[in-house]
Amino acid sequence: MDHPESRTRARAMIAGVAWNAAGRGLPLILALLLTPLLVHQLGLERWGLFTLALAMVGVFGVFDFGVGQALTRALSERIGEGRGEEAAGLVGAALTCLGGVSTVVAVGLWFGVPPLVERVLNVPPALQPQAIAAMRVLAAAAPLVVLNAALWGVLAAYQRFRAANLATIPVNIFYYLGPVLVLLVWDDLMAVMLTLVAVRLANTVSYLFLLRGLVRRVLATPLRLSLVLPLLRMGGWMTFSGLLVQALLYADRFLIGALLSLAAVAWYATPLDLVLRVWMVPVAVAQTLLPAFASAYATLPRQTVALLRRGSLLVMGLVLPVALVLAGGGDRILGLWLGADFAAGGGLVLRILGVGIYFSCLAFVPGALIDAIGRPDVTARFSLLQAVVYLPLAALLLVWLGIEGAAFAWALRCLADCLGKLWLATRLYPQAREATPRLLPPLAVAGVGLAVLPAMASPAAMLAVGTVALAAFAALALRSLDPAERGQIRGLLRHPGGLLRVGGPG
Repeated sequence: MDHPESRTRARAMIAGVAWNAAGRGLPLILALLLTPLLVHQLGLERWGLFTLALAMVGVFGVFDFGVGQALTRALSERIGEGRGEEAAGLVGAALTCLGGVSTVVAVGLWFGVPPLVERVLNVPPALQPQAIAAMRVLAAAAPLVVLNAALWGVLAAYQRFRAANLATIPVNIFYYLGPVLVLLVWDDLMAVMLTLVAVRLANTVSYLFLLRGLVRRVLATPLRLSLVLPLLRMGGWMTFSGLLVQALLYADRFLIGALLSLAAVAWYATPLDLVLRVWMVPVAVAQTLLPAFASAYATLPRQTVALLRRGSLLVMGLVLPVALVLAGGGDRILGLWLGADFAAGGGLVLRILGVGIYFSCLAFVPGALIDAIGRPDVTARFSLLQAVVYLPLAALLLVWLGIEGAAFAWALRCLADCLGKLWLATRLYPQAREATPRLLPPLAVAGVGLAVLPAMASPAAMLAVGTVALAAFAALALRSLDPAERGQIRGLLRHPGGLLRVGGPG
């Protein structure tokens, strides 16, 4: 796939989305099944610590300094321009730089864990030694998290989504199954964290095996660290943006842990982790679109805009039914999943978060276009603006309304993120102005339907509102299609991935 147009073919787009979705969806199913068992094995307070530890792992990912995504973009451009032979030097410089920096970060995190546990979080004294030891184990694994992000970026640039996900699925399954099994013989958070580190290591080995040909070329190529400087300039903005996104994503958990209790963290973080699983849909789409956008935006604007519009419609259409279920029946879902106590403590939180996740998912598609055209600085500045507004708002609403207030602040931020990135995409890539106005009506009608659901108590009324919202969305989504696309709507409904087809259906 050396020509930009060949890298945006319908078959490649559909296959990439399908494999990326499978790579996240199959482990997700297992995670949903095993979560009640893990909560039972760990207990409420240790489960709260476990969710905070996973949040810390998520923060590790920003220390790739955006090089993973920058690698995807840079390699995609070179492949599309027929300069693929430059990949070895670029990848070698990037991995060497990231390995060194992430090791330094790991050492800093190791020494920072005790004050975090003892002075910031409300961890009971009896649990503090176990919490410190467990979080330190994860801190030592920071280089693996960073290198995995960069290696995935390389695989994505080559559009090797099938091979990458076939290798990753078994690893991700044990990311959830491993802790359950190890707790049967070693009832300690340390055992859980060691299992997660082993899984991360297996992930690294699998990626290196898939890239073994490139790795051999990297080892045979003289190291030129200067090659990483352009990646760091672009990746620096991506890192800054990533740090802010992680702060926006996880700060509320730490605020709750500091201001309320670990039980409150569990009641809030568990619904949040559940709704964030829906990200598997937009991540699968965005990861597929990014290399296609990067190869085509400069020379194939019509195809690029078509990908933006159809990718957005695909995300909205797939996420909306899930969001309606969460916003209308979140308390019932938690009750069936984790019991009455979780339903009482976090049911309304899940319903509010169910509204926000819809907008959060859509933001991935214009975000991928902004990164692909080389403007992560704009995303970073926008994330900073969100942080300035959101963090004080979240703290205020948390004190005023409890964890439901924090959920409301999160949903408002998701709405602002979605609308802001759509607007920024049209400003930075003027050709996108043709697509964005056609996306706003279906987005708006779905958003209104979602927003009223958490305030409703009658199942019959919620079902009626959800049905109307789905029908109105479908009608407006049809209007956003071109005449030729509407003429082949039956085929599109049978094969939803066809919405990503370049240059029109057929």
